[in-house]
Amino acid sequence: MSQFDLTGKVAIITGSSKGIGKASAFELAAHGARVVISSRKQDACDAVAAEINARHGAGTSIAIAANISDKAALQHLVDETRLAFGQIDILVCNAASNPYYGPQQGIADEQFRKILDNNIVSNHWLIAMVAPEMRARRSGSIVIISSIGGLRGSTVIGAYCISKAADMQLARNLAHEFGPDNVRVNCIAPGLIRTDFARALWEDPDRQKAANTSVPLRRIGEPEEIAGAVVFLGSSASSFMTGQTIVIDGGVTI
Repeated sequence: MSQFDLTGKVAIITGSSKGIGKASAFELAAHGARVVISSRKQDACDAVAAEINARHGAGTSIAIAANISDKAALQHLVDETRLAFGQIDILVCNAASNPYYGPQQGIADEQFRKILDNNIVSNHWLIAMVAPEMRARRSGSIVIISSIGGLRGSTVIGAYCISKAADMQLARNLAHEFGPDNVRVNCIAPGLIRTDFARALWEDPDRQKAANTSVPLRRIGEPEEIAGAVVFLGSSASSFMTGQTIVIDGGVTI
């Protein structure tokens, strides 16, 4: 059996109706997992789940809409997953918010709080909801999609970068707490990826030029190029890895 085989495993992926979350859901399903598609809009979730079921067989995927800012909605997501699939083996905290683009000095309090709540606190909530069963079973993997913004400064997405640095620390803290029960917590820090979420960045002509001339791989990334790392972290291939951040950025941070 391959170390990357996920047959019998159940994964929740937030923000999985598009972008990195969607690509990750497809790759997890391709490796045998049953996947729960979740984002704010039920119809968007339904469409992705239907596409996965058409490719991998009925019952491979279900769709449960949830707004990450709503704690009750996240609990409903977890409860419905357990009702449908019995347990949760892999949690991918991918959904995030960034309602402000500009200098840190100009951000409104409401915008700053939304970034911190949606990108840090919501992950804390969701992890707290799934971790007890993983710890009781002595098996589970939690993956937080962070960003290289958490490793660098920025003049235009400063609050987002703060939140992503906090996600890395959240993973380190929880890796210590959950490690004795064989539950792993890791982060992935993507560079600039061609998603709707990052459109303001990758459609910037100056950033495009910089990527094409100074990034070692001479381009920005695609969502599918993050999905493989999600499979790695969710599978037994990474069974001795916890509290870490995998940087996937085309070489930008080197």
